[in-house]
Amino acid sequence: MVIAIDGPAGSGKSTIARLLASELGFYFLNTGSFYRAYTLAQLQRGLDPLDADSVLETAKSITLSVSNGDIHIDGVDVENKLHTPEVDKFCSPVSVDPRLREYVNEQVRALAKGMDIVTEGRDTTTVIFPDADYKFYFDASAEVRAERRTAEHPDGPDYDTVLEEIMKRDERDKNKAVGALKIADEAIYIDTTYLTIKQVCEKVLEAMNS
Repeated sequence: MVIAIDGPAGSGKSTIARLLASELGFYFLNTGSFYRAYTLAQLQRGLDPLDADSVLETAKSITLSVSNGDIHIDGVDVENKLHTPEVDKFCSPVSVDPRLREYVNEQVRALAKGMDIVTEGRDTTTVIFPDADYKFYFDASAEVRAERRTAEHPDGPDYDTVLEEIMKRDERDKNKAVGALKIADEAIYIDTTYLTIKQVCEKVLEAMNS
């Protein structure tokens, strides 16, 4: 079974997906972490993260694996390095390259084959798993999403900077040539702006059991 969750940055996808996977005994897979991992690898090599050809070359030269939902590069757990301000700055531009998106999609589908998974990302319900058993689209106001990100990273950029970046990222994600952010026809829309994590989980499980 595949439960796919889509939506913009900061809408609660990762947190809810992890909790659902744990509660259901499913495998958790964050597709966006692949782009973050490739961005990190490029930065660690001292290479330009805006050079699409170079990023693709880096991506194909390393091995990504997932254990308990955490990303490993060549066997090293890098999950705690994927959400630094520097990676945040470049991961969205990195993910625009259609060649890299197709490469990631192939990896994700291969990992998920024959497994029960809860997966999330910005084109999970529309491109990666268009035939998912359940599709959800989480949304929230840009202001609330910026508040959440600022609270998650108190040592990072201030609220105004985060809000500006989120709004720019939304615009980029909605206008991608491949894998653009949009609501799948069959997706169940949940506005998480004023909901707690528990309330969102309850809404997802209610929808699955209805």
